[in-house]
Amino acid sequence: MSYRRRPAERTTNERVSAVHSSEEKPNNTGDSRYRSESRSWPLEQEETRIWLICLVIRAINGLMVQTYFNPDEHWQSLEVAHRLSFGYGHLTWEWKEGIRSYLHPLIFALLYKILAFLHLDTSIVMSKAPRILQSIFASIGDVYLYKLSKLVFDEHVGKWALFCQMVNWFMFFCITRTLSNSLETVLTTVGIFYWFLAIATSKKSKLDASRKLALAIAAFACAIRPTSAITWFYVGLMDLFQVRSQFKFIFLEVIPVGSFVLALTCLVDRLMYQSWVIVPFNFLKFNFLSSGGDYYGTHVFHWYFTQGFPSMVWTFLPFTIIGIVKSRERRLSGLIAWVLGLYSVLGHKEFRFVLPVLPIALMFSGYCLASMEKRTSPPDTKTTKKRTTSVSEKSGNNSKLKFAIAFLVLTNVPMAVYMSSVHQRGTEDVMQYLSKEAHKGKVSSILFLMPCHSTPYYSSLHYNVTMRFLDCTPSEERGVMDESDQFMSNPSDFVKSVFSNSHLLNFSHIVLFESEEKHLRDLLSSHFVEVKRFFHSHFKVDRDLQSSVVVYSREI
Repeated sequence: MSYRRRPAERTTNERVSAVHSSEEKPNNTGDSRYRSESRSWPLEQEETRIWLICLVIRAINGLMVQTYFNPDEHWQSLEVAHRLSFGYGHLTWEWKEGIRSYLHPLIFALLYKILAFLHLDTSIVMSKAPRILQSIFASIGDVYLYKLSKLVFDEHVGKWALFCQMVNWFMFFCITRTLSNSLETVLTTVGIFYWFLAIATSKKSKLDASRKLALAIAAFACAIRPTSAITWFYVGLMDLFQVRSQFKFIFLEVIPVGSFVLALTCLVDRLMYQSWVIVPFNFLKFNFLSSGGDYYGTHVFHWYFTQGFPSMVWTFLPFTIIGIVKSRERRLSGLIAWVLGLYSVLGHKEFRFVLPVLPIALMFSGYCLASMEKRTSPPDTKTTKKRTTSVSEKSGNNSKLKFAIAFLVLTNVPMAVYMSSVHQRGTEDVMQYLSKEAHKGKVSSILFLMPCHSTPYYSSLHYNVTMRFLDCTPSEERGVMDESDQFMSNPSDFVKSVFSNSHLLNFSHIVLFESEEKHLRDLLSSHFVEVKRFFHSHFKVDRDLQSSVVVYSREI
């Protein structure tokens, strides 16, 4: 038996039309399941239990993440927060150009202040606490994916969607990291739930409150990550043609809520930048109007469809496709296509940019698994022959479901553990080592001879010593190589031309990858000795194999 909605249920679009047509005059028509769902604003007892389970899992998840993924995890959030809290930390060129909002780093700055007040700002706590905080946010996103799946489909789909969310390797790898994309993903899931709750409810007061809450969450998502507007433009546009009063929707809901959050964001940034800065405008101007992001590399237009997103969904992909086809939920599947399509227009592409729609894709995987589970339930039978046939079919379907679960777990969990705990962990480990040495008084200055932003910085060291890394600020002139590119093209000549022997001696420690060490070993051996080597990677990603991170110390 195929897994379809019950005859009494309506599609999301049908509920949209019914609800919006009743905005002025509420009525009691509609699916009773959706009416009861609309009454459950806070977490119900069952959902509270699910959230606590998710919280424990995500906390473990956060502690297991010990690898380096993207520089923004540290340099655009924790490094800025550390500077705000402790008075020292590096601000990259983006903060000088005003294309980043302080709204996201302030969350972690508050955490750092609390840790300092409690005298818990040790090296290990400073490195783990931000991910634990993000784990709390991630667990909220998990339970709201369950609530969204339960609202759009039913409880069985909700539980399977949650299973897919927890098992998916990329979600495990990325969601507890302190990237703005991670928090954007949580806000997107929560916001879409309240948007659909407004669609499902038949009570005008709940409809208005749910939709305004969704709009507020959407506005904060856009404030933290301006490109979140891509998602919410689609969501709002789909409803714009369904609402009874478009004027009221735009001028009494969207604009007031959006303006309030924009004003609040501008006020926060005014206090931080010491001047009026409209970050969303600067961000969109750099990334969209001037294609500034292309400076960091470009991909072919179909990359998200053929490589990027499939790698994130991974072995859930066939289940997602089946779920999209069988569920006939076009609004949410259309959202995935819309986001991937619009981001494909941009030259610079990254996995994390489309992270907010990954939970939606996994929800469709949950629908597919729920349909398999549904077919294992024996229908009512009146004859022995039918009952025998039913048992036989149930046994076969049950085997398929067990195989699917085993297949998904075996293809995702090992990869999640490896990518989160092994692959590219050397640059994280080296900062923990240097932090301990610095607090012992053994480190006075550090030079990083590696591609820019390859390691965390003061937020991990948590000690105010002189540090120098190779600059990679975009040049206004095209074709001009930054320090990082110059070093990577010819490590030996670059060091000789920029750092003379006397200049190198100003640093007590030098950190570099093994792939560049072989070019500089003779130069370094005259005054420095190797003191530590950390495993980094088994295979190369976008450069030569960076198998280990090496620390040299000046001979005394």
